[in-house]
Amino acid sequence: MEVTVIGAGLVGCLLTCFLARRGHEVTLYERRPDPRTGQEDSGRSINLAISERGLDALRRVGLADRVLAEALPMRGRMMHAVDGTLTFQHYSADGQQAINSIGRGALNRLLLEAARELPGVTVRFDHRLTGISGGELEFNGSIREKAQVVLGADGAYSAVRERLRGLPGVNYSQDYLDYGYKELTIPPGSGLDPGALHIWPRGSSMMIALPNPDGSFTCTLFWPYADFDLPDPLAYFARHYPDAVMPDLAAEFAANPVGHLVTVRCSPWHLVGDEVTIGLVGDAAHAIVPFYGQGANCGFEDCVELDRCLDEAGDDFPAALALYEQRRKPNADTIADLALDNFVEMRDRVASRAFLAGKRLEHALERLLPGRYVSRYELVSFSTVPYSDIKRRITRQRLALAAAAGGLGLAGYLGLLLARRRT
Repeated sequence: MEVTVIGAGLVGCLLTCFLARRGHEVTLYERRPDPRTGQEDSGRSINLAISERGLDALRRVGLADRVLAEALPMRGRMMHAVDGTLTFQHYSADGQQAINSIGRGALNRLLLEAARELPGVTVRFDHRLTGISGGELEFNGSIREKAQVVLGADGAYSAVRERLRGLPGVNYSQDYLDYGYKELTIPPGSGLDPGALHIWPRGSSMMIALPNPDGSFTCTLFWPYADFDLPDPLAYFARHYPDAVMPDLAAEFAANPVGHLVTVRCSPWHLVGDEVTIGLVGDAAHAIVPFYGQGANCGFEDCVELDRCLDEAGDDFPAALALYEQRRKPNADTIADLALDNFVEMRDRVASRAFLAGKRLEHALERLLPGRYVSRYELVSFSTVPYSDIKRRITRQRLALAAAAGGLGLAGYLGLLLARRRT
């Protein structure tokens, strides 16, 4: 089968790898120039946190080790108070599980090269999709190409999805947060721990920083839009982020744009016509906000599920895409909600004593009841349990814990578990 993939971002490149390994002839179109010769779009890249779902997808095409060689493991959050107090919180009960910081550009280049190395893959840059009519695609307003199967992996502002929106029966919504984001840089030599994701929670806003291999940190401000209108950024940061050393702060703050945070939901994700079959994957189908670090991981998991559905359907794309949507949409809707919830946690709660005490208790339960009690964060980040199953599992765990504790009370039940463990 000849397959057309629109969008040579993270998901488009990985999807191309999966399809080419199945023996399909894949043409990958990208509106931007070849990244090996053009300039990167600086100031807009939130560093990525690749965790188990993404690594599982990468292992299936033999790329996990290559990606991890470019990444830095982060085993927990480091919270920065205004007075300089630091509080570290492990992500996992054993302190060993990590999410992996990697620059979006570095990962994209690696995946693009991996796709280009496979037989049957053609990549065409500087091709902006401007129309779909039957089995014909239009690029740049004048170039026309035939297509049998078109898979849109072209992000939250997908041109493929835009062509579907006007059709009867297509539902679509986009919900913007009242917050924007801006990228800044902490240069090497800052003294920040490179094994942590750093958070400066400030109630109604926050800043995060993820480590880079050269010792620098990519910072991202998540602020209400009005807060970006600062008359004196240097004075503001000295007051609110005094331990974040950014020599180029004034220039970066002025030059780097404010990005938007959007959740996109649509249905259906696929259309089967007489001449062409069209499907959506990744952010084109379900863009989410970045506060669980699951955007790329979820998109990579899409590739795994579509590959599995193609197996089951014997590479019948219409049947596979219908099955893929049926399975993935509930999961995409769930992680979209979880990501919005986690924004409130990261912004408002992570610095509170009650929250930190709750996390310590949660990790204690995980150590005492291995495999039977697993936190929501670990299920999301360090497992491949379907997102849509996580809420039900957490509810079952809490009900079972309450029933087991019974009249002893939680403290008494924990004491009994500890005594049993010692004997």
